[in-house]
Amino acid sequence: MNFDQILSAIGGFGKYQKILYVWICLPQVLLAFHMMVSVFTGATPPHQCRERSTWNRTRSSMMAESMALNFSLVNTSCFSVDELLLLQGNRTQRVPCSHGWIYSQETFESTTVTEWDLVCNKAGLNSLGSSIYMLGLLVGSLIFGSMADRYGRRFVLLLSIALQTIFGVTVAFAPNFTVYVILRFIVGTTISGIIINAFVLGTEWTCTKRRMLAGITTDYAFGLGYMLLAGIAYLIRDWRKLQLAISAPGFLLFFYIWVLPQSARWLLANDRREEAIALLRKAALVNGRVLPPTVQVEKCEFATGGTQRHSAIDLVRTAQMRKRSFILFYIWFVNVLVYYGLSLGVSRLGTNVYFTQFVFGLIEIPARSVVLIFLPFSRRFSLCGFLAVGGLACLLMLAIPADHPKVLTGLAMAGKFGITASFATIYVYTAEIFPTVLRQTGIGVTSMFARVGGVLAPVINMLQNHSPATPLVIFGTCPLIGAALAMALPETAGRSLPDTVEDVENWDIRPPCSKENQHKCEDKSQSSNTEEKQELQSLATQT
Repeated sequence: MNFDQILSAIGGFGKYQKILYVWICLPQVLLAFHMMVSVFTGATPPHQCRERSTWNRTRSSMMAESMALNFSLVNTSCFSVDELLLLQGNRTQRVPCSHGWIYSQETFESTTVTEWDLVCNKAGLNSLGSSIYMLGLLVGSLIFGSMADRYGRRFVLLLSIALQTIFGVTVAFAPNFTVYVILRFIVGTTISGIIINAFVLGTEWTCTKRRMLAGITTDYAFGLGYMLLAGIAYLIRDWRKLQLAISAPGFLLFFYIWVLPQSARWLLANDRREEAIALLRKAALVNGRVLPPTVQVEKCEFATGGTQRHSAIDLVRTAQMRKRSFILFYIWFVNVLVYYGLSLGVSRLGTNVYFTQFVFGLIEIPARSVVLIFLPFSRRFSLCGFLAVGGLACLLMLAIPADHPKVLTGLAMAGKFGITASFATIYVYTAEIFPTVLRQTGIGVTSMFARVGGVLAPVINMLQNHSPATPLVIFGTCPLIGAALAMALPETAGRSLPDTVEDVENWDIRPPCSKENQHKCEDKSQSSNTEEKQELQSLATQT
């Protein structure tokens, strides 16, 4: 018996797995907090140059004065009002603020921007900090991904949660911006550790028929955290207190040391059979089943797919593989670029940032659910359609005046809906396009291009200070180009998965599975191939 058969015998998605998914979902809520908290902690409120007469005033008096000022009437954020008046009407000469700034207290009591004056010539540091945080996700995927294969999913997941909690709390006490960025980078690395290992641990304990549904559950938990963050930030307007509020709950997960199981599949693969048998018996007991006494665990089969004989170079070695790889690299890059570009730019829409953040989180649920409706019909046209919706919504925002913030917000939500659905689709599509021998390698490389998009998203948002239309042009045209390129990809719905590079190169001459030629798709690996395809669909939920 292979492991999937053993798992089916003891209950592929029984009470044991459902309890496990509860433990997996809780960190996803906290993960959403850390991913999106910079929308509030790093926000730039309206500000004006501090006049010389207010240079030595106390913090309380400055707060009172900022509430009295009308920031919408005067826009002298980077120039001194007192010194401009001394120019006797010559307002073409720019005199930098020499006494600091006064910030509006209407929406935020304090942010990293107001504390360290990250405005005007220092405004780029704010976006740089967000990019470094996204870079942490890339580094974390490399570090914690390899650690999980060596030390197990449970250990790395527990380590990631612990580090995220400790350094997340430490961020709230950062003495300066440099330390703040370094600590946020470390938090970013732990995000990848949780994403990778929570999903893998869950799927390795779940039967193939339920993995896609179970995986969506974790995405709903992320959306819940997305929405909860808006409420928490509304109640806590000081960035240090907010950072502490979203990080400290991680200490409540200390009981995971006793309740979070190891992956029995990983234990068997690493020749730790006695531990695996004990876990399987426990799972069977919780599910009301009995581990079959005839199970010979030592004979469990583990398909390697031959990945050790291939490298990333094989992704671009042959013509068809090269074409498909480059297209997928670009589409992954675009998806993450636009997804985080819109998510992190919510404060620029001109509406209530708390309400908009809540709706942006709410839109995640139908966006991922609609994928389940369209994906069975066509992978290619679904991807093209979702990309087109995201891109066109961003371009339409260019035609809306800034004094219509509600219309702009509606279009931004439509763009977020399209990109989120596209993100869910590309996971499935990528896994089905790459052959078995290169599937893990292909997904890993495309994920690296995706993280590059995350690093660039804050930088592109920063361009709005110089040209408000530039970010929208980029976020609009890039998905449309991706939609056009996706038409050059093969349709994988109803087709058997390619196993080798030769299968990819000969894809056009391989007939699709149908009633007439079903026997051509059913060989000695039919069962495992069908289960593999169902398992790969669960990748649609990882973002």
